[in-house]
Amino acid sequence: MTHDPNLYITVAASGLAGLGMVTAATLAGWRGWLALKRQELTERHAIAEAQPGQSGPSVASRIEVADLKERIRKLEAIAAGVDL
Repeated sequence: MTHDPNLYITVAASGLAGLGMVTAATLAGWRGWLALKRQELTERHAIAEAQPGQSGPSVASRIEVADLKERIRKLEAIAAGVDL
């Protein structure tokens, strides 16, 4: 059995590089999903403004949107590495 330190360093570096690639891909996907949700909210808001005769969103939907925005802020902070 060989105890070559270069082998262990190479395996560790390869594992770390692989983990970094998976993390970067996951973060890119997450940011894309957040951008999609922001776009959906913007479109809903634009449609609501285009129809002034109708009443605004219900209180329950406003609370839900506020809750979702707060969750997004928290998840973005976690993704950015900010300690809450």
